[in-house]
Amino acid sequence: IGRLVIGQNGILSTPAVSCIIRKIKAIGGIILTASHNPGGPNGDFGIKFNIANGGPAPEGITDKIFQISKKIEEYAICPDLQVDLSTIGKQQFDLENKFKPFTVEIVDSVEAYANMLRNIFDFNALKELLSGKNHLKIRIDAMHGVVGPYVKKILCEELGAPANSAVNCTPLEDFGGHHPDPNLTYAADLVQTMKTGEYDFGAAFDGDGDRNMILGKHGFFVNPSDSVAVIAANIFSIPYFQQTGVRGFARSMPTSGALDRVAHATKIALYETPTGWKFFGNLMDANKLSLCGEESFGTGSDHIREKDGLWAVLAWLSILATCKQSVEDIMKDHWQKYGRNFFTRYDYEEVDADAANKMMKDLETLMFDRSFVGKQLSSGDKVYTVEKADNFEYNDPVDGSVSRNQGLRLIFSDGSRIIFRLSGTGSAGATVRLYIDSYEKDAQKIHQDPQVMLAPLISIALKLSQLHERTGRTGPTVIT
Repeated sequence: IGRLVIGQNGILSTPAVSCIIRKIKAIGGIILTASHNPGGPNGDFGIKFNIANGGPAPEGITDKIFQISKKIEEYAICPDLQVDLSTIGKQQFDLENKFKPFTVEIVDSVEAYANMLRNIFDFNALKELLSGKNHLKIRIDAMHGVVGPYVKKILCEELGAPANSAVNCTPLEDFGGHHPDPNLTYAADLVQTMKTGEYDFGAAFDGDGDRNMILGKHGFFVNPSDSVAVIAANIFSIPYFQQTGVRGFARSMPTSGALDRVAHATKIALYETPTGWKFFGNLMDANKLSLCGEESFGTGSDHIREKDGLWAVLAWLSILATCKQSVEDIMKDHWQKYGRNFFTRYDYEEVDADAANKMMKDLETLMFDRSFVGKQLSSGDKVYTVEKADNFEYNDPVDGSVSRNQGLRLIFSDGSRIIFRLSGTGSAGATVRLYIDSYEKDAQKIHQDPQVMLAPLISIALKLSQLHERTGRTGPTVIT
């Protein structure tokens, strides 16, 4: 490696890294990030490697890198290294005179990414929406993560949203002591502000800028599974797709089937993948995929190979500009047309890893018993018949690779699902995730509270897994 490109002041969002890798045709990129976890000296820290397509490195590549790392015989360093990260331009360094000079180039953190967005969205229409006569009032919370400068430059300076539309825009190494995960629990301040009714549209981002949460007036919450479905249903509100056409939709397995309904109605191919953006990247590189999303607040398209929080916000604003309706009305019209996939996710964070693993093992034994399929499980007056019980595996249609053990799935005869997964992006203990998904097309029922509608399935899931007894918890850390 002879050249490093670094964002000014060491700041680049994950989507911007993906954009720059692709733009300059780099062989890869290194991202130092706590992602959506707490950061700072006492928090999380991760090193992520993205490959030449701008997406996360698949296991095959990271395994090879690890093998090569065992055979390294020598390396050169630059003693007394002083790099000025604040000044845009090129700097050269000698590596103990062993190799040719090493170039470090500091670039504007926002410009390449902003330019890409200008070519995707109609900035004139968005400017009219945000700063015209009857402009939309927005509230954007950057949660002291990396995305603050992008919000300020693009939404405020370029698209004309008032400066006070954006809060917590100064990137802080510990995110101001907060947990920069854009959900109803950790972005509670934004939720409370939106409940006042002062703002029409709200959004929050995570620490590295690839996740997003969308809110409407009075704190109306858009579930991420619904968010990607609404973008799919209104995809031609975004000029980029008018030019490229739509090749396919995809969602991660735990994400609700809301996107499937749109794919079916529009006769566009739908892919169900394991959790992890690299699976989407493979489909995009093979020209099979245009839009995708995950229930974990990740939304994106084939413009880069990462999920992209600010892209999702501009996609929603484009839909608002085209439909001239509120977020809530757009969502309710969508449910009226396609039916509603009620969805919830319970996160049990930092539970004892051994207890969590044993619970999953016992659950798998129970589910894989021959007599389990066809069994009736009940809660109150609701009875569900087990149609399928498996551990999700994915055969990649592009490279033929198989990913096994991606989550325990219980699928009932009415299409309802209970899913159990263990997640490992945090640094302490294990996180048990429980997902519940149930479809409702009765127009009288689509506006009910998801927690009420899904209560029987939640009760069955907790009873079946003995989750609370086994983890010593009385309830989840986060409910989505």
